[in-house]
Amino acid sequence: MNIERIQALQGSDYLAINELNSQAFLALIDTAMELKQLLKAKEKHAFLEGQSLAMIFEKPSLRTRSTFDLAMFQLGGHAVYLAQQEIRLGARESIRDVASNLERWFDGIMARTFEHNTVVELAKHSTVPVINGLTDLVHPCQLLADYLALKETFGDLEGIKLVFVGDGNNVANSHINAAALTGVHLTIACPKDYVPDADILKSAQLLNPNISVAHDPRAAIQGADAIYTDVWTSMGQEEETEKRLKDFAGYTITTDWLDDLSDRGVFMHDLPAHYGEECTEDVLYDKRSIAFDQAENRLHAHKAILYQLLG
Repeated sequence: MNIERIQALQGSDYLAINELNSQAFLALIDTAMELKQLLKAKEKHAFLEGQSLAMIFEKPSLRTRSTFDLAMFQLGGHAVYLAQQEIRLGARESIRDVASNLERWFDGIMARTFEHNTVVELAKHSTVPVINGLTDLVHPCQLLADYLALKETFGDLEGIKLVFVGDGNNVANSHINAAALTGVHLTIACPKDYVPDADILKSAQLLNPNISVAHDPRAAIQGADAIYTDVWTSMGQEEETEKRLKDFAGYTITTDWLDDLSDRGVFMHDLPAHYGEECTEDVLYDKRSIAFDQAENRLHAHKAILYQLLG
């Protein structure tokens, strides 16, 4: 099976979805779907044989680490895990120095960091592609997996009504970026003090006017095709936990919320879940939940990114 390579993506970085155009983002979704089919058919697809990926982690991870490692293995390449306590990015060595070393050994760099500027600096000083595995601003790899799940579920992305319930965080910001390129009707339902990034929202609304912010989550989800949630307290915000638990009172999704969705409505979560906060355990395991489809799709999404950027 010959999967088309997108020239505009070859050798490029993947730092945020809003740095792509609609054609490139949709092509990544299609690539992920094709690579998933190859794996299900047990067809060898070692398209990156002999290539290598450096994986920098400032934050702990289950899905990102596992699936990028497996992605490189299944594509015929090799991944090397670099923990923050070992390389102390920006402390033991400058970001520029780290990038200048890694580009001599690896064909690509994936970084999961706190500050978004860290991946921007890595990309600035690296001659090999840099992939944003997560920053405090955006989470573009997650949304590629999510939109693959949406396409598998609904067939077409344009016009899907999706409501994100919770903090206007990095995942919410990437939802806004993805909706802008696909025609998804998106509402971010959040408390007034937890709105998404204003610049990201403004830019996205110029491309897709069906992106909005609301503060009554139960009203926002009426008739929605998908309800999506995320943890209220992200890594690095632990000192805010008590305050956030109070501020997000009334935002806990239970199974009765799902009855307010459309007949085809589904529940989504990027995981990990904090049961009793953003949702209950029975919602995650409800027959209308596609959360574990999203998690599975992280593997295929990451393979698509690697195939298109490194190939």
